[in-house]
Amino acid sequence: MSNVRIKVDHVSKSFKLPHERTNSLKQALLALNRRSFEKFKVLEDVSFEVHEGEFFGILGRNGSGKSTLLKLLAEIYAPSSGKIQIDGTLTPFIEVGVGFNDELTGRENVFLNGAILGLTTKEIEQKYSEIVAFAELERFMDQKLKNYSSGMRVRLAFSVAIQAHNKILLIDEVLAVGDERFQDKCLKIFSQIKKDPTKTVVFVSHDMGAVQRFCDRAIVVHDGKMVFIGDATDAALEYKKLNFPETVINERDEAKMPVHARLCNQKGKPTTVFNFGEQATMHIKWKPDQRIKNVGVALFRDDDTYVFGSNTILDKITIKGDELDYTFQMDLGTGQYYTRIGFFGDTDADKVYFINNGPQFSVAAPVQWQGVTYIEHDWRV
Repeated sequence: MSNVRIKVDHVSKSFKLPHERTNSLKQALLALNRRSFEKFKVLEDVSFEVHEGEFFGILGRNGSGKSTLLKLLAEIYAPSSGKIQIDGTLTPFIEVGVGFNDELTGRENVFLNGAILGLTTKEIEQKYSEIVAFAELERFMDQKLKNYSSGMRVRLAFSVAIQAHNKILLIDEVLAVGDERFQDKCLKIFSQIKKDPTKTVVFVSHDMGAVQRFCDRAIVVHDGKMVFIGDATDAALEYKKLNFPETVINERDEAKMPVHARLCNQKGKPTTVFNFGEQATMHIKWKPDQRIKNVGVALFRDDDTYVFGSNTILDKITIKGDELDYTFQMDLGTGQYYTRIGFFGDTDADKVYFINNGPQFSVAAPVQWQGVTYIEHDWRV
């Protein structure tokens, strides 16, 4: 397979769904000869290759088949047809914590799970303090795992898993169960892994921003079929077109739409992924309309928190023509954001029209502060 570490060749996966439910052993035995099943196809004719050193994304909504595909790669499921070849040892971060024992303590589970992942007892002992510190569970390691919250279990399991020596990593979006601080630590680990040319990563998510930030290439899975493969940014746009068509304005549709808006980084490259403090420019262009004298832009977090808004009336800017650039700093907390764009006459009460689903973007911020936006501050003691 040369430098190809994963090869998926025309893979399909189906499950049998029984038409009848049985509530007892007797009913099940009586139904053996007359029970019928429905064949449910989850994946259909999927093919792609992942090369050594590549950070490869799988984008899809819940129910699209992406997690089933990851479990096929991890050999949890077997394909109904087609073939999967894996060249190298593999660590799956799927349903993190599978293999843990609820009746054992956190410490005992570290040694148990580490052994399952191929670590020796000596290696686990050497790494134990680092594992516990990363999970931030120093006070709880002598408690039984059954007393842990789901978030604590995820932190502990991931902290053990990242110590494995395997060169191929399968990462599921189950890591989103962790809190914001822990997610940021995980993202930093991903950044370190990405720099290692010997590590190959398959990353499954419905987070367009994370896929664009980390992945070199990506596929889009929709209704069980692979509908796109290519550059991660293009994959995110394709995913957006399929699942959020009302937010997408492409060249073909632009002539039909009154507004075209695009976010670019400080190099002028279109993107939806920004680091904290990075400069962004939204280029806004609209069909000539004599009613439009002013434009406003508002930023919202994905939970609909109103972050910031401004317009040319408040800032005393005179519009010339039918386009403008709105430049701002990404002094925002880690998360997903969207924009709304308003067009007005002489006052903000004179509304011409609104774009409620403007460009979306994600921000990766440091963990030294908390909240929606950063405020310059100082301490005096």
